[in-house]
Amino acid sequence: MQNITSIAGLKNSILLLEDEQSIKGQLLKEQLFLTYESLKPENLIRHTLKEISSSPYLIDNISGSAMGLLSGFLSRKLFVGSSGNLLKKLIGSILQFGVTNIVAQNSDVIKTVGQSILQHIFRKKN
Repeated sequence: MQNITSIAGLKNSILLLEDEQSIKGQLLKEQLFLTYESLKPENLIRHTLKEISSSPYLIDNISGSAMGLLSGFLSRKLFVGSSGNLLKKLIGSILQFGVTNIVAQNSDVIKTVGQSILQHIFRKKN
């Protein structure tokens, strides 16, 4: 910014700064309104549902997680059964956690192997 030496230059600079402040204030108000609108619960829900529905891998993620949870639960039930032994229940919980994580992380490989086994079984019958 240049040094102002006259009263007219000072008044002109003040007017320019006031205009700039007015424009920035209006932009700030508009941005505040947009932020307010985007944070309304109905808009948050709508935006979240759009993101979920546009995800191409949603079904794969859900099925992988469900497969992991189911296999972990079944492995625990098979290991613990109806035993009242506290150590066996603890080991069963650890086993459930481990199996759930392994199956959920490798669900694509497990699905591919399962599909190839099913195709092999049904091909032999024909």
